[in-house]
Amino acid sequence: MGSSVFGGGTSEALCRWFRALGLIAGLALVAAAPVRAGGPVGQLTYGVHISLAPTWFDPAETSGIVTPYLMLYALHDAMVKPMPGQPLAPGLAESWSESEDGLTYEFVLRPGVTFHNGDPVTAADVKFSFERYRGASNAILHARVAAVETPDAGHVRIRLKQPWPDFMTFYANATGADWIVPKAYVEKVGDDGFKKAPVGAGPYKFVSFTPGVGLVLEAFEHYWRKPPTIKRLVFKVIPDEATRVAALLRGEVDIAYLISGELAEELQRSPGFTLTPTTNQVPFWLYFPEQWNPKSPWHDRRVRQAAGLAIDRDTINQALTLNHSLLTGNGVVPDNFEYYWQLPAPVFDRAKAKALLAEAGYPNGFDAGDYFCDTTFANIGEAVINDLKAVGIRVQLRPLERAAFYKAYAEKTLKNIIQASSGAFGNAATRFEAFVVKGGAYVYGNDPELDALFQQQAQERDRTRRAAVLHTMQQLVHERALYTPIWQLTAHVGVGPRVAESGLGLIRRYPFSAPYEDLALKVK
Repeated sequence: MGSSVFGGGTSEALCRWFRALGLIAGLALVAAAPVRAGGPVGQLTYGVHISLAPTWFDPAETSGIVTPYLMLYALHDAMVKPMPGQPLAPGLAESWSESEDGLTYEFVLRPGVTFHNGDPVTAADVKFSFERYRGASNAILHARVAAVETPDAGHVRIRLKQPWPDFMTFYANATGADWIVPKAYVEKVGDDGFKKAPVGAGPYKFVSFTPGVGLVLEAFEHYWRKPPTIKRLVFKVIPDEATRVAALLRGEVDIAYLISGELAEELQRSPGFTLTPTTNQVPFWLYFPEQWNPKSPWHDRRVRQAAGLAIDRDTINQALTLNHSLLTGNGVVPDNFEYYWQLPAPVFDRAKAKALLAEAGYPNGFDAGDYFCDTTFANIGEAVINDLKAVGIRVQLRPLERAAFYKAYAEKTLKNIIQASSGAFGNAATRFEAFVVKGGAYVYGNDPELDALFQQQAQERDRTRRAAVLHTMQQLVHERALYTPIWQLTAHVGVGPRVAESGLGLIRRYPFSAPYEDLALKVK
């Protein structure tokens, strides 16, 4: 929050200090071992904006947000996964096919691949990983899959109960169900033991984790795609934004995530450093869980519409993301997703917001209770709260650590206003499954018409007709103000002078570095 112009701002003295520090750091960085031929060398250190949670080390607990992939792309590997230029790229499965009737999917495993402990990756591990998956969208996956068969160690056959056009999107794109863990090891150490010392098949293997401090990974030189060039990755937990920037300028970290506002502008002016804007598949929205309660003010659509009209997104965008975030009218579906429907851009109209509140019976506004958010994005919350208060909607900010926030969100314990987001992979249907229709991980109440349309599109194999249904659903969510869109985030990442390839932007709309085996340090 230190960089928020709405919550105290960065002082001019601090800005001068950063400018001076940037000049010094540009001349005298402490470098790790340089990259050279003959195996991975050196260390790349990240300054991460969140407290890392062991739940993100286990693909079975992937929670419908993008954060776990920060770990998954390093520690683990998937049958099929998003990669540069390919939303569904071959991974542990070197090939796959769908039967003509849409009921059977056959996967051929890549031969000779091993986990970090030396165990071979087999069909039994794939079946085990699917069956133990309990993360977001697990109910729909398990309900629609009739059987996972293993004809032999190198082949997997997944049979569906009925044709499901989105099977591969849910299995290989929007969930952690096809990220494979070693069956024998998990059964030996148990779920808790696995999170304490995860073993995967990814480009980096686990070394150590200290809660609140960070994570250390080491290159797995037998990774099938290619061995990493960097020996060690370190993820340092630095929640405070100003401290992250200072660590970057001092050479203590090489990549600093989520730099905003005045700090981003200062970093732009620091010689030798790069500020990289990454437009993410991460829409931000307000959700009103009390809208399903007839006694709540949020039950009235006019009140929810007033909240949307109260937000001055242009000003917040300029102040926090240097005007790079996308102001789209789509509540939960990002612009790069299949079946995305372009909706009118949101409007800022404070007078109309007050008029709608008066029509709804709240001419003097009302006390709306708590405003819950991920503490990382409390600066956005501070700005939105100021705008809501300007029209009479009075709320108190209640930031929570990310893992705790999304756990409470999924357990349906948050009330009043929820500021949320998701950068998970998928398409319009996967976002609706998680956030809009009955049974979704983050759905507090449901609209029967939207539920029926969702079931209709899930069985429609004609792409044009399916697109029409999903476009209708997005239009209805907009018209009924089930969500209030804020923006689609463009996050700025600071990159230090030792980095030759940061991995940022290689996977379109993905907010973090990936693939990790493609990262490189500069040769000296």
